[in-house]
Amino acid sequence: MLRIGLTLTAALALSACDAAIGSDTATSYEPQPYVQIEAPEWAADAVIYQMNTRQFTQEGTFAAAQEHLPRLAEMGVDIVWLMPIHPIGEAKRKGVMGSPYSVLDYRAVNPDLGTEEEFRAFVDAAHEQGLKVILDWVANHSAWDNPLTQSNPEWYTRTPEGEMMPPEGTDWSDVVDFDFSNPGLREYMTGSLAYWVREFGVDGYRADVAGYVPTDFWETARAELDAIKPVFMLAEWETRDLHRGAFDATYAWGWKEVMQKIAKGDTDASAMRGYFATQKVSWPHAAMRMTYTDNHDQNSWDGVASDIYGPAYKTAIALSFTAHGIPLIYNGQEADLDRQLAFFEKDEIEWKVGEYDPLLRQLIALKTQERALWNGAWGAPMVDVPTSADDDVFAFVRGKGEDRVFGVFNLSGRERTVTFDFARHHGSFTDALSGEANEFEDGTSLTLGAWGYRIFTAN
Repeated sequence: MLRIGLTLTAALALSACDAAIGSDTATSYEPQPYVQIEAPEWAADAVIYQMNTRQFTQEGTFAAAQEHLPRLAEMGVDIVWLMPIHPIGEAKRKGVMGSPYSVLDYRAVNPDLGTEEEFRAFVDAAHEQGLKVILDWVANHSAWDNPLTQSNPEWYTRTPEGEMMPPEGTDWSDVVDFDFSNPGLREYMTGSLAYWVREFGVDGYRADVAGYVPTDFWETARAELDAIKPVFMLAEWETRDLHRGAFDATYAWGWKEVMQKIAKGDTDASAMRGYFATQKVSWPHAAMRMTYTDNHDQNSWDGVASDIYGPAYKTAIALSFTAHGIPLIYNGQEADLDRQLAFFEKDEIEWKVGEYDPLLRQLIALKTQERALWNGAWGAPMVDVPTSADDDVFAFVRGKGEDRVFGVFNLSGRERTVTFDFARHHGSFTDALSGEANEFEDGTSLTLGAWGYRIFTAN
């Protein structure tokens, strides 16, 4: 059972820190001491960009992807997350090219993507552009023909009959499950993580199914990696304790599920308000929760993001950048990716040169410029602004004084005109996307079209 309870001491500390940050006397949004792990400073306003190297270009190589790095830097993203770069197993392979999550060798580069020298050049070029590179790491399982199955068969989970097996309860027939009760496996896996940081300069990891691996392994590995250089760690999991000593960021699956239910009409804005209220009282403020509207799993198995969210798609993107969380862009979203990419085959993105979505660029610039919108404890807590239509409209303020950001999101398919309670948003503001001046005081109303939203910055 996952341990998700919050102690009374931690809850009181969290409430006190949130109160101080939101008060008139607070002067900054500094990382708070109740979170043990310390994220690198460069993650403060970071936006993550997920890259599937195989599908990213026609060539599907590091060298070809490297040509896009100046564009990504100019777009404003900060962290490039590469899907697994290792050789892929042949045994029980799915499809022609296989899953990159079926790792044949943890200390080698998939020759389909390029050479070690080309990967090193990619990382160096990213650093020259001011970008960080994190690798997708598959600690929980390997390919069936990974040499470790022969050299160290004791490192693998067994069926009652003594046979190696895929992760229990999954349909991942192309991989075999590791048993992390073995000290030798832990030492090997930690050494492999350190190898890419030390020898190639990578800046951290996205941990695949992080919750399938013991938390104490990740905590030990994080300490060893930070001894080489400060790293950024993202867990594909949603457990609060992972932030204690291992991960800077975790998946905000709950956010995605609520937003998709709202888009389908299965719930309303009150559910989003409830989600963030729960986050505020039960998760550390410094914990970065990764909000996203698309990624490789969703695109491959669930559908096209613009179809899943329908007319709420742009609204969801805007909310993911302005509410508390660290936002993710999936490769191709900036070009309005309108189809599912095959997961086990070569199926490159169709780039529409000169037709990139300007909204993402605007939102990234806004997040960078407004400290209240920064990640984790660097940013300001969300303070609810009740409206006359709370079932449909979700409004909040982040920050204080002239550092405030005021967001109003109509999470419904009908036009709404609303007034606001309290005075948290009063004053002179500028619409962050249109540049229009706005004044808010008692009785001020705002009309939003179906799925409309406005983001204001205080003057």
